[in-house]
Amino acid sequence: MRPMRLGTPLSPTAVKVMLLGAGELGKEVAIELQRLGCEVIAVDRYADAPAMQVAHRSHVIAMTDPQALRAVIEAERPHLVVPEIEAIATDELVAIEAEGLAVVIPTARAAQLTMNREGIRRLAAEELKLPTSPYAFASSEAELARAAREATGFPCFVKPVMSSSGKGQSYVERPEEIAKAWRYALEGGRVEQPRVIVEGRVDFDFEITQLTVRHLIGAETATSFCAPIGHRQVKGDYVESWQPQPMSAAALARSREIAKAVTDALGGRGIFGVELFVRADEVWFSEVSPRPHDTGLVTLVSQYQSEFCLHARAILGLPVDVALREPGASAVIYGGLEARGIAFEGVAEALSVPGADLRLFGKPESYLRRRMGVALARGADSDEARRRARGAAGRVRPVEA
Repeated sequence: MRPMRLGTPLSPTAVKVMLLGAGELGKEVAIELQRLGCEVIAVDRYADAPAMQVAHRSHVIAMTDPQALRAVIEAERPHLVVPEIEAIATDELVAIEAEGLAVVIPTARAAQLTMNREGIRRLAAEELKLPTSPYAFASSEAELARAAREATGFPCFVKPVMSSSGKGQSYVERPEEIAKAWRYALEGGRVEQPRVIVEGRVDFDFEITQLTVRHLIGAETATSFCAPIGHRQVKGDYVESWQPQPMSAAALARSREIAKAVTDALGGRGIFGVELFVRADEVWFSEVSPRPHDTGLVTLVSQYQSEFCLHARAILGLPVDVALREPGASAVIYGGLEARGIAFEGVAEALSVPGADLRLFGKPESYLRRRMGVALARGADSDEARRRARGAAGRVRPVEA
């Protein structure tokens, strides 16, 4: 295994990288790949997605349609296929990788296992024997009610086995709330078949994302870890993150032990966002994304190489540097209204906050709770960075054009 030889975009020497999913995280990956001279093709289910706006070319397809997915890969013949979302025809990716049409990042099997919560939870808890919250799966409202009563108890969390950004997730405190949670999960899931996971509540002190990078040193695969990222969620959707998250040495060591076990099992190269619950020195595995993580947007200001830079370098076989530069934080900017082609006021005021920066994603359509941007900030410590990021985010006002 060796680093890829980089060439010139739009020429026979180009390294062609196809992003499957072209959201705000993919946009940052596309920018980093282009800085290294790669030719980038962005694919998503809707036109003018953020990464499409900076890619060399783009395609709009039904991402879960195996024939459509194969057709675009056969037409473009990318060297690397980089999934950026869960809702992809991953069975077809496995076949494409087996036929040698492209290398899937990190691997087609990793994309397949992590596209739904059932695959990755069974890997972590049942095969790797890692600590997790109590859980069960259900394919009907009656099964869900029984699972909550017998396997997890109340309160519990109900989530579609495949969704993103907290869609379809409910916190259920009483049995009479099960029917509503079941309906909401079906609305938020990204697949047609009804299937949910019900999880018992873990009494944790905080949650972290342990960004874990599998990369080359010489001809061997190595694993490196970024400083832990703390984050706060509302209804399963992250609203702010900060780095570093203070924690005990024992908890940090255990977090990295769990993260390495999961990422070794998934294999391949690139960055993984491993989500963990922490209480004192105890750590539980929650989820893993085999790609940059939304809470990792903070690394745009806190690290010398952001998670997007690390991902681009790792998948190309290049050296990486996971060092923390200074404490930082991120805070989400929501659309707040339903409209197309919105504008943003208060940008100058936001950027006047000391140490602050912004990323406005360029999504063509706004919804009330759609993530349209993020405020970033540096600080003397994580608390100061959080105050600055929240202050900057609060000054940005999405408005109808």
